[in-house]
This record gives sequence, C-alpha cells and structure tokens, in this order.
Amino acid sequence: MKQRIVILGPAHPYRGGGITTFNERLATALQEAGHDVCIYNFTLQYPSFLFPGKTQYTNEAAPAHLQILRKVNSINPINWLFVGQQLKKLQPDFIIVRFWLPFMGPAFGSILRLAKSNRHTKVIAITDNVIPHEKRMGDKPFTRYFLKSCDAFVTMSDKVLQDLKQFHLSQPAIQVAHPLYDNFGAAANKETARQQLGLAASDKVLLFFGFIRKYKGLDLLLQALQQLQQQGKLYTLIIAGEFYEDLEKYQQLINQLGIRKQLVLKTDFIPNPEVALYFAAADVVVQPYKNATQSGVTPLAYHFEKPMIVTNVGALPDYVPHNKAGLVCQPNAESIAAAIETYFSKGEAFFLPHLQEEKKKYSWELLVTTLLQLKEQIKNK
Repeated sequence: MKQRIVILGPAHPYRGGGITTFNERLATALQEAGHDVCIYNFTLQYPSFLFPGKTQYTNEAAPAHLQILRKVNSINPINWLFVGQQLKKLQPDFIIVRFWLPFMGPAFGSILRLAKSNRHTKVIAITDNVIPHEKRMGDKPFTRYFLKSCDAFVTMSDKVLQDLKQFHLSQPAIQVAHPLYDNFGAAANKETARQQLGLAASDKVLLFFGFIRKYKGLDLLLQALQQLQQQGKLYTLIIAGEFYEDLEKYQQLINQLGIRKQLVLKTDFIPNPEVALYFAAADVVVQPYKNATQSGVTPLAYHFEKPMIVTNVGALPDYVPHNKAGLVCQPNAESIAAAIETYFSKGEAFFLPHLQEEKKKYSWELLVTTLLQLKEQIKNK
C-alpha cells in the first residue's frame, strides 16, 4: 500500500557527507518502491561557530527527482512549533528521522511531538549514534528528550543497539545493515586515477577517506607508516577528506615522523563526482578508528569493491569479515602496520571474491522493507 513518508534530516544544498547522501538515496529507494516521499531539510543546520569544516554547502546541482523542502531551523524554538504543526496537518503515515548528534535532540524532539499529536503519524528514528564519539554537556538529556518522541528505532550496528538499551526504552529497536552507497557512479580506471594523482602504477597505495576527526585514528595510521618506513617498506597514503580538527597538529606530526613524501594530501571536502577517483587509485582502504559505531566509508568501499583494513572497534569488524572482505587489526600503530604488510603479501585478488559475495548483503531494498514492516508493527500498537 502506498505510504506518505517524510524524511526529517539534512539534504541538498548541505554537502554530501554520509547523512545527506544516505537521506537522498533512501528517499530514492522509497520512491522506487512506489511511495510518496519528501525530505524536510534544514534552513539552518548548525550555527557557523559550531561547524568545524570550511562550509556546510555544496555547489553541486540538487537531485531533480527528489522533493526537498527547507523547513527546519535547529536553534529556533518558534520554528519547531511551526514545522511540527505543519507536519501534524500534513498527516504523513510515518516520519523517518535521522539522529546522529544530541544537539539535534531539542529541535527534533519538539517537532515530532507536535507532528504525532494528530494520532496518525508514526515516527521511526534511524540512529547513527546515541552516545556521541565526542562528548559535550547536555548530551544525555537532549538525547533522552529526542528518544521519547519516537515510536521505533533502526540501528546499523550492534554498538548503537546496545547504547539504546542504556536509556531503558520500551519502543521496538532493530538492527539492519548499512546499505551500499551506489550513487557515486562506476569505479574509475586505476591507471588513469593514479596518473591524475601523480602516482606510479607500482606504488602500494593506502586510502584514508572522509572527515578527519580525533576518533578516526589518522595519527595511528601515520605512525604505522613511519614504522614500516623504518623497516625499509614504503607505502603511499592518500588522505582524502576535510580536517574537522586542528590541521596544524597533524602537520607537526607528519614532520616529526618524516613521512611527508609518502603522503598525498587532498584535505578539502571531496565532491561526489571525485569520490571514485580516490577509491580507484588505492589498493586498500584503511579505517584506523579508535572508537566507532559504524562508518559510511565501509559501504563506499564495498560499492567500489575495494578491500579494507579496519580496527576492532564498534561495528567495523562486523561489516568487514577478517581475511574475507579485508583485515581486522587492533587500534594501535603496530597492529595497523602488521595488517598493511599482511594485506600486500596476500594481494587484492585474495580478498576480491569474498568482498564481492559479502557486498550482496547490503541492499536499499532490505532497508525499505524493514522500515515498512516496522511501521506496520507500531501502527497496530
């Protein structure tokens, strides 16, 4: 049966980081399944002083096939009342809300309470994080306020599912695999990609991709690179992503380690049309995280069929079976260095068949089916 669905969360013109990309791809999948979908986007997502990057906005064209309405101001309670009343009158069958940061709790919690007061609309939250990587004052009350406004939860890692249980909720919560980011086009040619980046065909190339934050462990990977260099083993590391913390700290570390010549630094935001270039040029994607729930880099690597080296934190090892889709190591420089050596001794051809088989699990159709089934479950309560 056709459903009227609202996705509440960021979309174009906000830059295509994981959540924006996910929301737009989910809306597409729901439309393809025959449903009426619109995205309630932000007029203001973060105040400028709270945003760690250079800009929140993209210059890319909006997806023409999606209805994206800029409605929500994250810091204006009068706006929350207006948007909540509008959704109440719209009477969508259900709202899918993305929750990744406690800061959004007051705005989303207030909007959803009003929207649900029509006694028709149900709310399903896709929770990327419940307990944030970087803790701030107010996290728990803001999160609790949001969680109480929802009728059900979908997580994409067991870690987040367990974190939800700390709030002693009565609403149903289920886990589903993070679907592939398959909207970045086909993989580029490796030789061409390396030429564009000034890399040789014989180079052994690692890729660190995505926003650079402390918990992602780039410092561990840089230290691992130095350890390998001291053993006479040279690898090239592409760092592709914008710094969301102090760049100077990393520049100093790179100089201290003496590995600058082994690095390709592309530390601006990577626009969607260029993503394929960096994955094509690499032999392996390295995610040296110190802590994690799940990562949007993993489904990207699966899409481009690029094996991964990940640390044994959060859901990363669940998504990357050891010695199949890649290698799992400990979150320290020595273990990461050993995993890099192991990977190249085995070779990409060892991992590809396993990765291609594992890739089949991560479909948007499965997520859509899960959401619709969950909506029917809570409708009958």
